[in-house]
Amino acid sequence: MKRYFGVIVIIAGILIGGVMTYRASSAKALAAQREAEFTRIQSAYLERVGWMRTNPDEASYRQELAPFFKTYFEQIGEHQSRFKLSKDFDAYLVELEKRGEKEDRAADRKAYYEYTRKVFDQMREGRYKPEWTATDKGMRLDVVSSDVVKVLNKPQVRLQLALWGAHREERTDGKVKKMVTSAAFKTQWKLTDERGKLIGEMTGDDPSMKVDYPERFIAEFPPQMVLGHYDMDLVPSEVKKMEITFNVSSRAVSGGDVTATYVWKLDVPSDWRLGAGEQWEGAEVTERAEDEIDPSKAQKK
Repeated sequence: MKRYFGVIVIIAGILIGGVMTYRASSAKALAAQREAEFTRIQSAYLERVGWMRTNPDEASYRQELAPFFKTYFEQIGEHQSRFKLSKDFDAYLVELEKRGEKEDRAADRKAYYEYTRKVFDQMREGRYKPEWTATDKGMRLDVVSSDVVKVLNKPQVRLQLALWGAHREERTDGKVKKMVTSAAFKTQWKLTDERGKLIGEMTGDDPSMKVDYPERFIAEFPPQMVLGHYDMDLVPSEVKKMEITFNVSSRAVSGGDVTATYVWKLDVPSDWRLGAGEQWEGAEVTERAEDEIDPSKAQKK
């Protein structure tokens, strides 16, 4: 029996090695299949999203939002079930915990995840209903919400934005892949009274908490979007109308530049205004021609 023992051990080793090799090969094949299926879902989404970005009719855009996202997330759900994937969409947090990064850095990264997750859940649960929307140059800008929030114990109007369709490019640096999105904002606010008299103006560059690649935090986030917000000070009580002009510049991979312009004209809600007699903090006084301030005087001339 002893003379066969070595042969038995060798055969057992070969069998075990074969099983391990088979399992590794099967795992790689399954991973490749999973990645290919996910890429197909995103490609199908990108084929459909062109109309959502460019639809000039606001009413039909709003009507189509819920079924559009429903189709996408149903496919994502089927994909997760087929490959036995977690449906918690928290892979980024799990990876963050594994890294064991310093507490302050981990907290910042988690804040960006939560920020992205809020919009993601609105889309996934059929609650994505922008307050205002416009399309230009193949990109769509949504003002998702305009809530009054406390920032450093000071009430401000938070304009939550979502931009569809900014140009982007995947670049590889060694073994590291990085998505580079081109979307530069320039925004102006024009504040007038009920007769059109200019009360004040404000300007801003890129929004705060700008997330130009949401898939970094949630892989299943609808592709090619940019998130961010502006925190706007409450305006003087005499301000009754507001015109916000969003200019967004984006450079295509081919080198072409495009600047989209979106103009939101609105009556200022009462909770956006300071109380009577309250000062507009941080305001700067500049000189303007009289007819620039009051258009009615220009008409008289």
